[in-house]
Amino acid sequence: MIAGQSLKRKIATRDGAATRALAAALAAEARPGDLICLIGDLGAGKTQFAKGFGAGLGITDTIVSPSFVLMAEYRGRLPMFHIDLYRLADAAEAMAGGLIDERQAEGVTLVEWAERLADAMPAQRLEVLIDGTGDDPRLIELRAEGAAYARYVAAVPETLDAAEDGFSEGER
Repeated sequence: MIAGQSLKRKIATRDGAATRALAAALAAEARPGDLICLIGDLGAGKTQFAKGFGAGLGITDTIVSPSFVLMAEYRGRLPMFHIDLYRLADAAEAMAGGLIDERQAEGVTLVEWAERLADAMPAQRLEVLIDGTGDDPRLIELRAEGAAYARYVAAVPETLDAAEDGFSEGER
């Protein structure tokens, strides 16, 4: 990876179960301090991704969208901090509300509606862009922003090859 460039991979998932399975596989790569930015329209599957990621971390609690509490914390192999910025207008509100703190260095943080914190996000992160809504299949693009996050892109299960995900090698 060239400094300042991101490594990308696109994957198609047919349903919520496949989105959760992809996320669970990626969770095996999670390390303390990781930041996962979930970006997509309302109903795209950001919370389904969070549920799968949590399952991959060994979390047995029910994971729900924290839209009204803004952040939920779960215990698994690593702590998972699940933040939902849907109700916030900008980064200032998130910072004033104490959503970002030193505890997150101990676990992995998943941020739904991360684009609302775009100016405040660290350069090193994994972006998960989810396209699709309702019962339609999803197109999920993983963007490793920084070499430390390339391991997530590499962890996509082999069963999702170019023939299955519908993309040629050049589009990944």
